[in-house]
Amino acid sequence: MTPTSDRLTYLKLAAVTMIWGGTFVAGRYLAAGLDPLLAATVRFVLASLALLVFLGVARIRLVRPTNAQLAQLTVLGFFGIFFYNLCFFYGLHYINASRASLIVALNPAVIGLASWLLFKERLGQVKLLGIALCLGGAGLVIVSRNPQLLQGGAHAWIGDLLIFGCVVGWGVYSLFSRSLNQSLGPLQTVTWSILLGTLMLTITTLVTGRLSVAALGAIDLPQLTSLLYLGVLGSALAYIGYYDGLRRIGATRAGVFIALNPLTAVICGALLLGEQLTAPMLLGGAVILLGIYLCNKPLARVRAMGI
Repeated sequence: MTPTSDRLTYLKLAAVTMIWGGTFVAGRYLAAGLDPLLAATVRFVLASLALLVFLGVARIRLVRPTNAQLAQLTVLGFFGIFFYNLCFFYGLHYINASRASLIVALNPAVIGLASWLLFKERLGQVKLLGIALCLGGAGLVIVSRNPQLLQGGAHAWIGDLLIFGCVVGWGVYSLFSRSLNQSLGPLQTVTWSILLGTLMLTITTLVTGRLSVAALGAIDLPQLTSLLYLGVLGSALAYIGYYDGLRRIGATRAGVFIALNPLTAVICGALLLGEQLTAPMLLGGAVILLGIYLCNKPLARVRAMGI
């Protein structure tokens, strides 16, 4: 890949994390008034419809995977869609969005460590420092935004555990897509994994009696708007962009961009809600950007040198 294509990939991943920065706020809003299982199901039904409409408009055929690919896609659908979203929506019942985003900020470290253990991906000192800076910067942004977030309620540990389940599910979704991303491509991989995950969610919601005409009719306009944001932008569009980034620069280098989520949330709060931007928030943002730079710049320099 050329430095120009690398920069385009970085911009795409930054845009993805900007979208994801708002998903915790939307999810927290929905958790207050909508059953978590129903919310997850509707989110991904909307995501599935958006992807199928896009394929139809673009006249792209949904390929038929082999049995081996279908088994891999089922694993991705389970961990990245079904398991992740149950942990996400149920976790936000117990803890606030800031606390949840602090836990999710562990993603770069988990993905980097797993890549090293499972796929022998090289983790040099500079990359480790970059990951550590991303974690520290994200923590500084989140804690300075909401200093009380560590003072959870009596059952906050349940929310912490569930949101950490999101980290595990996303790690599997990021790492075990490598061969599929190369053979099927990001669009086909994301579409199939979302379709399969949506099927799992829908069956579970039907079996538990939470999917009914009455329950769907009770969804008001603000809730539907949040679900459309989560499904169309936060899932269909963002997942494709993230998987394309994984295919181009690898799991560890793409994963560190997740540290931008809390920074994006803070900036959106300042621009849209009039929230105050403090010096610690800005410092944390600078530390995150430095960490992402360190994780990605060394490899770019090596390539430029022809090594």
